Amino acid sequence: MLWVGTSWKMNGTRASSRTYVEALKQADHSAWDGVQAFIIPPATVLAEVSELLGPDSDVLLGAQNAHWADAGAWTGEVSVPQVADAGAQLVEVGHSERRANFGDTDEVVNKKVRAIIGHGLRPVLCVGESQEVFDAGDSVKFITDQADSALEGVDPSSVVLAYEPIWAIGEHGREPQRDDLLRAFDALQSRYGDAVTAVIYGGSANPGNARELLGIPGVEGLFVGRAAWTGPGYVQMLGIAGEVARAHQG
Repeated sequence: MLWVGTSWKMNGTRASSRTYVEALKQADHSAWDGVQAFIIPPATVLAEVSELLGPDSDVLLGAQNAHWADAGAWTGEVSVPQVADAGAQLVEVGHSERRANFGDTDEVVNKKVRAIIGHGLRPVLCVGESQEVFDAGDSVKFITDQADSALEGVDPSSVVLAYEPIWAIGEHGREPQRDDLLRAFDALQSRYGDAVTAVIYGGSANPGNARELLGIPGVEGLFVGRAAWTGPGYVQMLGIAGEVARAHQG
């Protein structure tokens, strides 16, 4: 099973979310047999997207963040029980933007992972290094240290582990080459492959490179950015992944 999802980040309104989900519902879902789809919209539209998808949807729904506490005086935060109540089945955690801009340290990420798993939801755990760490040849140690810290004291079997190198994500990220990713995925699979649900890749994934990325040993799916910020764009990525999945099965 390949896992292919997208986080909308701070994009999307109720109206655009309805348009997005309608494109998903109208698509031929058999085109992505062998693929587990998931979308992670903003918290403001979680409940509405959940209702639009319906209880029998084959597309999983996630939240972009959740606090480790169940409730309390945490102004502006949302808890795992709250996002679950809104329909979330997954929670993204450890993204480099959260680490850099909102103080999500390794300790904070671990507390969130514990809370997510403790409430029966699935963490989408992001790890990734900077260009400087990559250039110094220290990527493997950096990302495995991040993952080790995040997964300390938990059963990781429900975790989707997403390798998202900082140098490859965002509007100005550079498209990775196959050799850039081989050592990282070899290390992640060796360390966690038998323990987690899947190890996936995120960073400048698009229709032009999706097949090549999914062909890298150890890559079990994609965490797609702006290429999947429209319904048709995401459907296209799911279709490509479906072709790859069927080729593997054959």
